[in-house]
Amino acid sequence: MTGIGAQVTAAATELLQAANLQPTQILVVGCSTSEVIGAAIGTKGSEAVAEEILTALRSVTTPKGVYLAIQCCEHLNRALVVEQEMLQLHRELEEVSVRPVAKAGGSLAARAMAHFSRPVVVEAIRAHAGLDIGETLIGMHLRAVAVPVRLSIRQIGEARLTAARTRPKLIGGERACYR
Repeated sequence: MTGIGAQVTAAATELLQAANLQPTQILVVGCSTSEVIGAAIGTKGSEAVAEEILTALRSVTTPKGVYLAIQCCEHLNRALVVEQEMLQLHRELEEVSVRPVAKAGGSLAARAMAHFSRPVVVEAIRAHAGLDIGETLIGMHLRAVAVPVRLSIRQIGEARLTAARTRPKLIGGERACYR
C-alpha cells in the first residue's frame, strides 16, 4: 500500500472511531482521484488511485460491519454505489438505473461497481458519517445534523480532506434534557 492507501486507512479509522459508527450504519465517501494526484477535479481520474482508496476503505469498514456508499460525480447527479443488501436494511433507499464509469460517475464509483459483491446505484442516502476527498460535496448525503470532525490527516495525496459525523437533532427547547 502506498502513502495514499495508508492515509485513507488512517483517516477512515479515525473517523469511524470519532463517529462511533456501528454495524449497518453508513459511511459516505466522495472522492476526486484527479485532486488526489494534484490535478483539477474531473480532469485526470485514476483507476489505480481509486483501486487503492477503495481497498483501504473496505479494509476499515468491512470488519466493523459499516456500509460504504461511494458517491458518483456530478454527471450522475451524485448518485451512490452501495451493496444491494443495504436496500433491505435501509428501506428508504431507491435503486436507479445507471452504471458509473470513470468518465461519467468517477473512478472510485466505477471501481466500487467492479468490486462490490452485488453493487447497485441509489439516488440519495442519509449517511451517518462521511469522508470528502477533494471537495466533492458530500453534504447532501449526510443526515440532518452534520458535525465537522477534524482528523489528524488533512489531505489524501494532494486533495483536501473533510470529514463529518452526524448526531440526532436536539429538540424541545430550554427545558428539554439531552443525553
